[in-house]
Amino acid sequence: MSEQQATGDGSVANTADPGRLYGVGLGPGDPSLMTVRAVQVIDRADVIAYHSARHGRSIARSIAAEHLRADHIEEALVYPVTTESTDHPGGYRGALDEFYESAAARLAAHLDAGRTVAVISEGDPLFYGSYQHMHKRLAHRYPTEVIPGVTSISAAAARLGKPLAEADEVLTILPGTLPEEELTARLASTDTAVVMKLGRTFPTVRRAMERSGRLPEAHYVERATMSGERTQKLADIDAETVPYFSVTVVPSRIADLPPATTATPGTPGTPGSDEPAAPSDESGEVVVVGTGPAGPLWLTPESRGALAAAEDLVGYTTYLDRVPLRPGQRRHASDNKVESERAELALDLARRGRRVAVVSGGDPGIFAMATAVLEVASQDPYRAIPVRVLPGVTAANAAAARAGAPLGHDYAVISLSDRLKPWEVIAERLHAAASADLALALYNPGSRSRTWQVGKTRELLLEHRAPDTPVILARDIGGPEESVRTVHLADLDPLQVDMRTLLIVGSSQTQAVRRDDGTEIVWTPRRYPEK
Repeated sequence: MSEQQATGDGSVANTADPGRLYGVGLGPGDPSLMTVRAVQVIDRADVIAYHSARHGRSIARSIAAEHLRADHIEEALVYPVTTESTDHPGGYRGALDEFYESAAARLAAHLDAGRTVAVISEGDPLFYGSYQHMHKRLAHRYPTEVIPGVTSISAAAARLGKPLAEADEVLTILPGTLPEEELTARLASTDTAVVMKLGRTFPTVRRAMERSGRLPEAHYVERATMSGERTQKLADIDAETVPYFSVTVVPSRIADLPPATTATPGTPGTPGSDEPAAPSDESGEVVVVGTGPAGPLWLTPESRGALAAAEDLVGYTTYLDRVPLRPGQRRHASDNKVESERAELALDLARRGRRVAVVSGGDPGIFAMATAVLEVASQDPYRAIPVRVLPGVTAANAAAARAGAPLGHDYAVISLSDRLKPWEVIAERLHAAASADLALALYNPGSRSRTWQVGKTRELLLEHRAPDTPVILARDIGGPEESVRTVHLADLDPLQVDMRTLLIVGSSQTQAVRRDDGTEIVWTPRRYPEK
C-alpha cells in the first residue's frame, strides 16, 4: 500500500509512487472542440499547469475554464520574454531555456509528491505546442500520456470550407519566422501550405506568397473557432491588424479543377488539328521548365511549383513522364523532333488563357526548348504572350558533379549533333575550343543514326590534347542505369557511347586521381600556369 501525507496546500500526496504527467491538447479555441479524453484527464488531475505571457492571461486556461475546480492546484508558467529583447547573459534562448528548466522543476515537485499533473495546451501539445518543452524534460522520468487535440490548421481549413490536401497533394506546414527566401522556395515547391506564427512576421509571409506566385490562392484565418474569428483573402489583409494566433492557408488546388485529361489530335490548338486555338481575354502564360537530368531530386523548388500550377503540360513524352499526374491538368505529349510545333501549341494554349508549362530536360536554355519557344514567341501573333524560362540542373553540371570537378576552370559546351548544323561547323568549334585548352562538355555525342562523330571528335582532339587526357563518359545521370567512367582520350571507344551519354573532356591541366578508398576523382585546377 502507498503512504499518504498532508501537504502544505491542504491536498493529499502519495509519497511512494510518482504522479502521472499528461500533455492535454485543448483544440483550436472553442471549448466544445475539446476531446472527451481531454475533459476526463482535466477532471481527474490534481494540478493544472498552463503557459502564459507576462500579462498573465492564458488562452489555454480560458478554453478549459469550465472544467477547472476550486480544489485544482493551478501552476501558471509565465514566460519571462516573448518577442522582446532581454538582458539575460544567455540572450533570448538562454532566458527561455532557464525558464523551461525552472518550470519543469516546479512540475517535477508535484509529480514527486504523487500528484497527477495536466499541462494544458491549445491546439495539439506536440504541434508547435509549449507543452513539448516540459515533455522533453520530464517524460523520461515519469509516466506520461499525451492527449492529442484538434490543430489550428484543421480548424482553419474547416472554417474556410476548403480541403487542405487531396489525392497525392503534399501539404507543407511552415513557421512564418523562416527567412523570406526560404519561405518563398518552400511555397513555390509545394502543392498546399499553411503558414503559422504570423503577427510581426506577416509582411515577410505576404512578400513570400507574392514572390512564389501563391498570393491569389492564399486565405487568412484569425482566431479560428474563437471569439473574434476572421477569414479573408490574404491579399486584402492589413498587416497592422494581424495577431500571432492567425494562419494563412494555401488550400488544395484539386478541389476546383476539372478531371485530368490527355489531349488528343483534333482538339483545337493541339497537333493534328486544323482549327486554331481561339484567343481569350483571360491572362495566359507559357513557362519553360527545366526538369534537370533525371527525376524529382533534380527539380528546383521554382520549377516544381510551376509544374504544379500549370493547367497544360507540353513536352517530349520522355520528359512529361517525369512529371506526376495531377487531376485537372492536360498533357500534350509529342515526339522529340517537333520543337517548333510544340512551342506553337504552347503559345496557342496561352492565347486561350491557359497557364502552360513546356517541359524540358536539363536546363531549357541549353540545347533545349527555351530557344524554340522564344523563337516562335517573337513572331506574330504571339508577341504579347508572357513567356518565362526557369533554369534547371544541366546534364554537364550533373555529370561533372558525379565525377568530381572537371569543369572547375573555363570550359566550352558543344553539341556533336549535326541535325541542326553541319559537321563542318562542329569541327571548327572543336578545333577552336581545343586549341584554347578549354575543357569540353560534349552533348549529343551519338545515337543509332549517328555513329561516326565520336571517333572523328577523338581524332580531332588528339591534335591538341595528350593521349592520356581524362575523358568522362557519364550515362543516364540520376537515372536507374547511371554509370560514370573515366578513360584516356586515346582509348575513347565510340561503341561505348550512345544518345544517353554525355562526354566531358579535360584540358591539359585536368587531373584524374585515385583516392585511398579506391574511387577516382577528376578535377581541373582553378589556377592556370603562366606561360
